[in-house]
Amino acid sequence: MEEVSELEQLHGEVRVCQLCILSQSRRNAVPGEGPEKVDILFVGEGPGFHEDQQGRPFVGPAGQFLNQLLEGIGIKREQVYITNVVKCRPPGNRDPLPEEIAACHPYLVRQISLLKPKLIVTLGRYSTEQFFPGVQISKIRGRPKKMGGIIYYPMFHPAAGLHQPRWRKVIEEDFARIPQLLKEAEKLGEDNEPPSDKAEQLSLL
Repeated sequence: MEEVSELEQLHGEVRVCQLCILSQSRRNAVPGEGPEKVDILFVGEGPGFHEDQQGRPFVGPAGQFLNQLLEGIGIKREQVYITNVVKCRPPGNRDPLPEEIAACHPYLVRQISLLKPKLIVTLGRYSTEQFFPGVQISKIRGRPKKMGGIIYYPMFHPAAGLHQPRWRKVIEEDFARIPQLLKEAEKLGEDNEPPSDKAEQLSLL
């Protein structure tokens, strides 16, 4: 029998998870998608209608825009890992509740530990809040931070560019910086020590 990887095991746990109320209304949980080892991890907010139907992240209109953004910087979707803060669709695409985010948080922590990305791109307010609690995304959007040997790059969610065309150019410009940020991340080497305080944690590159 073929051995199941730790990441595949985690995916299996998410698919049958009953830790919060979202499990009662979902059609499919959406663990995440991508290779076992990646340079870039994208973290969105939560599955929408299309994601809930297919059990895959970012397959609706925002996902199509994300695919276009990736193509624009010469990266294939299959080269990155994509997941969300909550792994099940909130009913009616409402905002995820604090207890739902808390229930899913250990899954995200394990994904980061297993994937060992060099660059984590947070897409939207709820994703950014996981790594920069209490900081408004509008104030740190497009400003990469180094924390514990990983570069974190806060961005607006691709859906914002679809709902508000004025943000589309901002998102495209922020996305265009990813290849250079990845080069910077590769220079960080093996320094994976956690930051000692918030000041270091939020220091600009």
